[in-house]
Formats: sequence, C-alpha cells, structure tokens
Amino acid sequence: MENNVTEFVLMGLSRNAMEQQVYFVLFLLFYVIIIIGNLLIIVTIKGSSNLNSPMYFFLSYLSFIDVCYSSVTAPKLIVDFQAKVKVISFIGCLAQLFGVHFLGCTEIFLLTAMAYDRYVAICKPLHYTVIMNHRMCSILVVSSWLGGLVHSVVQTLLIAWLPFCGPNEIDHYFCDVHPLLKLACTDTYIVGIIVVANSGMISLSCFVILVVSYTVILLSLTTRSSEGRRKALSTCASHILVVILFFGPCIFIYLRPSTTFSEDKMVALFYTIITPMLNPLIYTLRNAEVKNAIKRLWNRRVMRKEN
Repeated sequence: MENNVTEFVLMGLSRNAMEQQVYFVLFLLFYVIIIIGNLLIIVTIKGSSNLNSPMYFFLSYLSFIDVCYSSVTAPKLIVDFQAKVKVISFIGCLAQLFGVHFLGCTEIFLLTAMAYDRYVAICKPLHYTVIMNHRMCSILVVSSWLGGLVHSVVQTLLIAWLPFCGPNEIDHYFCDVHPLLKLACTDTYIVGIIVVANSGMISLSCFVILVVSYTVILLSLTTRSSEGRRKALSTCASHILVVILFFGPCIFIYLRPSTTFSEDKMVALFYTIITPMLNPLIYTLRNAEVKNAIKRLWNRRVMRKEN
C-alpha cells in the first residue's frame, strides 16, 4: 500500500485559544529555564577543577542531553501554540521521532551508568578510582549514545516502512510511535509488539537494574556510621528522584500495547520537558559542591569586571 500522507497535523495540548496563549508563555518560560539551567551546570563543571569526579563527568553529559532532548519537542510545541494549523512534514515527523527516541534512550542508559557509578563509590570505595577511571567513564558514555542510536534507528524504520493513507491528525504534541501506529493503513499488531519489546523493555530493564543497585546501596549503608549514611544518601537522593520522574512516565507510555490514552500527552510532558527542567534544580539544590562551584565562578566573573 502506498503512502499518500506528506504531512501530519499535530492536535497539540489544547484547542482552546485562551489556554494556548497561557501555555505559550508557560512553556516558553520552561524552555528558557531548561537551557539556562543545564548550560549553567555544564559551564560550572567544565570550569571548576573541584568537580572532576566521574559523577560530575556524567552529570555534564546528562545536562547536555537534556538541552538537546527538550529542543526536539519544546520549540515546535511553543511555536504551534501561535499557529492555527499545527503542521509537520512526514520527514520532519520521522526526524522528531528519531530525536525523541535517540536522546531519550541515551538518557535512560546514562542514568543507569550514573547508578553504577554511585554503587561503586559507596559499595567499593577502595577500588572506586581504579574501576571508574576515565576510560571506563568514556566507555559508559559512548555506549549510552550507541545504545540510544540503535534503539532509535529501529523505532524510526518501523514507522517509516508503514503506509499512511489518511487521516493525518496526530493526537499528540509531537510525533511518537503509538499515535503514528494508530494512523497506519495496515495491521500494526506485530510492529506494536516490537515497539513494546524495544522501548518498553529497555525502560523496564534499566529501571529494575536501578532499583536493584539502590537496594544494594541502601543495605550496605546499614553498617556505616550516621555521618557516612547521611553523606551517601545525599549523593543518591537526587539521582533517585530524577530516575522516578523520568522512568515512571516512560514505562507508563511504552510498556503496553500500541494504544493511546488522553492522559498520554500530559504524562509525556514529564520526560520531555519537566524532568529536563528540574534536573539542574535537583542536582544543585541538594549538592553543596555544585552550589559552591557556581558561587566561585560568579565571584570570579564579578572580580574580573571590577578589575
């Protein structure tokens, strides 16, 4: 069957004109916070000699991914709030699908690598510098990018090969797998199973690994002093919160048959916009080293201006 669709119409978050204007201001503010907050984290880590541990190495990449990830959906969403017809080309739709899954899956693998880093740091402190050397950190980051790339290529090809003959209205604010499968002019049962096996199982498997890792970490803390427990928990709490905010919605969306619910759009906001916006706040507010590094960089800049 031939593909007769050259463009799709995104239904967006709302059809109410007044709500769209409110959303325009709100999500523009969110996007500005995402860009400024994550770039501040990157600049602070790169510009501070004190923040040279593997944890901050991974955090800088997490911030970079969050900037790119939110930029795949947020600018289009913001522009569409001012558009009468929210149109995206077929190629543009596939590109957005590729970007969302590439960067989203990369972030999943990177968060898993960060959990491994915390496990080694807390459970094997004497071997930490040997195990988590620069080579190992680089391997974990590169593997995260490659894993995300392979996953995204599979997802995009599955959709690209499907025939679309109309209707062309996507009940979402960006191009994703389940809404597109709903519009395909053929039986998508097998493709839907592959999507669940691909996206859903990646999310669930990594989440299980994370839960096991932090369970082992928490059990190991029972033998530590109260000060040791407090310090270890403070370094893990931020990561656990990010994992819950990111993995929960992902598992809800992708670990089920290819059906769509009206709540999907709101749930998707958590991993495409809300989590990238909150990550800098979560990691800075609970991390004294990052806050102190930001203050030192700011003071250094002020002193340069005065001189």
